[in-house]
Amino acid sequence: MMPAFMARALLELLLLAVLAGVVSVHVLTRRLGFAADTVTHTVFPGVVLGFVTAGPGGVFPGALLAAAVTAVLLTALTRVRGVTDDTALAVLLAAMFAVGVVLVSRRTSYTADLTAFLFGRLLTVTAGQIARTALVAAVVLAALALLHKELVLRAFDPAAAAALGYPIGRLDLVLNLAVALVVVAAAQAVGTILVIALLVVPAATGRLVADRIAPITAVGVAAAVLSGGAGLAVSYRASVTYGLRLAGGATVVLTLVAVYLVTMLAAALNRAWRHRKCRTREARRGVA
Repeated sequence: MMPAFMARALLELLLLAVLAGVVSVHVLTRRLGFAADTVTHTVFPGVVLGFVTAGPGGVFPGALLAAAVTAVLLTALTRVRGVTDDTALAVLLAAMFAVGVVLVSRRTSYTADLTAFLFGRLLTVTAGQIARTALVAAVVLAALALLHKELVLRAFDPAAAAALGYPIGRLDLVLNLAVALVVVAAAQAVGTILVIALLVVPAATGRLVADRIAPITAVGVAAAVLSGGAGLAVSYRASVTYGLRLAGGATVVLTLVAVYLVTMLAAALNRAWRHRKCRTREARRGVA
């Protein structure tokens, strides 16, 4: 029978797999990989402030507040003429992370708790954290479903979206908030440093085998779910059977990357086989 803490960890991973798998497709189409990475760092001062004011219970709301502020500032800065996306991201990353470092430098009593938030503690996920992740997933997935057509058009043809009267700024804000919420939801399980993999690799895996949004999303979510279950099982078995301690969140991410690499190899072999088959057919036609 599966231990209770393993069941909670698995449920958390399944929720994150579906949530991150869907959001990662929008990150891919909008090329927001660097933006996602920036958000994982800009939540840091919120984490520190939350812990200082309310202890461990304040970490989640503090991170949520910092993520929301980041999303709003990023959307506002990128709308200013003369400010490129890269510039806005760099400024926010430097400023927010520096604030967090300054706050940490003034205290040393909660280093372990902040380390857990940076690198994750998958096997200590609580029922309350699972409930928060489920709520975040419901809100984000509902918003993306309602605005799916607009977000896709904004990604592939922003000029047409603007001409049709779609609120580009609001669409950008919704997507930035979605990315920020994924970071906050996943941070305590896999850590803010590793969550970037969940926001990039699933959709990248789907893109290797498909060209349309729906199949890319399906493959990405499947890859995230498979990697979550397999990575958790490997981490647990290595620790229990062989005495080899493996961090659960990091093992899941490495499994996800391994799935991506295997898929990339399979896709390359399939292309080579199809190319060879096509050349063989052409050669036979030439002989005939």
